[in-house]
Amino acid sequence: MLDRLSGLVTDAKIPVGRSVADAFLWLQDNFVNFFDNLELGLRQGVNLLLTALTTPHPLIIIAIFAGITWALQRAWVPVLIVTLCALFALNQGYWLLTMQTLTLVLGACFLCMAIGVPLGIFSAHHPRFYRWLTPVLDLMQTLPTFVYLIPVLVLFGLGMVPGLVATVIFALPAAIRLTELGIRSTPTALSEAATAFGATGFQRIWKVELPHAFPQIMTGLNQTIMLSLSMVVIAGLVGAPGLGVPVVRALNQVNASLGFESGAVIVAVAIMLDRMLRVERRT
Repeated sequence: MLDRLSGLVTDAKIPVGRSVADAFLWLQDNFVNFFDNLELGLRQGVNLLLTALTTPHPLIIIAIFAGITWALQRAWVPVLIVTLCALFALNQGYWLLTMQTLTLVLGACFLCMAIGVPLGIFSAHHPRFYRWLTPVLDLMQTLPTFVYLIPVLVLFGLGMVPGLVATVIFALPAAIRLTELGIRSTPTALSEAATAFGATGFQRIWKVELPHAFPQIMTGLNQTIMLSLSMVVIAGLVGAPGLGVPVVRALNQVNASLGFESGAVIVAVAIMLDRMLRVERRT
């Protein structure tokens, strides 16, 4: 009896994989021009940012990083940490690869915040929409990265762009969730007072809710940066230049020296970005 019931379940297999594959083939056949233009636009933006980071002398870029850190933190310790981490990447001979990785991380963070903050604000004001969105965010965060790399490669080919798209898919939920949390946690009395004084919906969001949610939004930015850095090696597997390339090479060659060396530079970049943009600590 149990075998018969088990057979009924296994015989009626739901075609999940085939359905998804057919959907992506349909997208590829019917929206090829859209994806080609999107890939071209993203590639041009990435190349422009990479040129801006690699054209000046490395010491000039390090000084700019230190200046940005001072402007945001107003403390010498984070400036010193950022400077030392950048000098460490230069000392190890990974400067160009570090700038390529920063290009990927900064581009992914820009897209994640540009999409995630408005979606988070909208979700906070529309709980029903957020309930429908939550399973999608869960899927984006829990689906193994290598699974959705396959359709990304089909749609965008090899290079920096598929790595950027995969990074955005993986890191975007953090920006949406933390922005929604920050906007939703705005005290009701504060919003009611703004409304009582004649504030429009846009003014209430811009002048009351966003300032109150700013620490959570900056935490979302920090988490987006860390998640983007965790995708560096994955991006290296799909042809994206950067610090993931020597890690993949070290794995293929079973080269512990190269692996730990490039891994240490990735850690230095993570520390540098964290200390540079840890604005939520300020009150």
